Amino acid sequence: MFEVLVLYYSRHGSTAALARHIARGVEETNYVKARLRAVPAVSSVSEQVAEPVPKDGPPYATQEDLNSCQGLIIGSPTHFGNMAAPLKYFLDGTTAHWVSGALAGKPAAVFTSSSSLHGGQESTLLSMMLPLLHHGMLLVGLPYSEPMLSKTHSGGTPYGASHVARDDNNSPDETEKTLCRALGKRVATLVYQLNR
Repeated sequence: MFEVLVLYYSRHGSTAALARHIARGVEETNYVKARLRAVPAVSSVSEQVAEPVPKDGPPYATQEDLNSCQGLIIGSPTHFGNMAAPLKYFLDGTTAHWVSGALAGKPAAVFTSSSSLHGGQESTLLSMMLPLLHHGMLLVGLPYSEPMLSKTHSGGTPYGASHVARDDNNSPDETEKTLCRALGKRVATLVYQLNR
């Protein structure tokens, strides 16, 4: 069975919630499996080492997870209109994949969450696309043929799935959930079409 790696960093749970809905969308296709993985926080204390296994949620990603996937969907909270440092740190460690071309030609997509409607979601999504383009991946967005994209009042863009976490609300609304599943299905369908 083909596999899509849903890779993310989440600090307060919003991005993790999006990742779970995207993974559901991947698996709703019935011919592609989702592998949910997180990246650990980056410590400002140089002596501190992350626990090898997180206290809750999916396991931490390894470079091997990238080697074995046929598609990749990455997510991060919006930090000043950019991806969070932990995801950037993980991606900075993918030079060997870039040199070998291991990710070239594989479908990829992005997702984010922010605490405000104008918190930089689209610039964050674009910032996550840049390393994927350098890897030669095939970027997948959300077209306006997805009816919920025209009805959303919070998250959701043509660049990728998103969520606005207002007042400590880490749960995506129904429109955001639908768009997450649609993004997962789009990547999974492309993976299947390219690899069968």
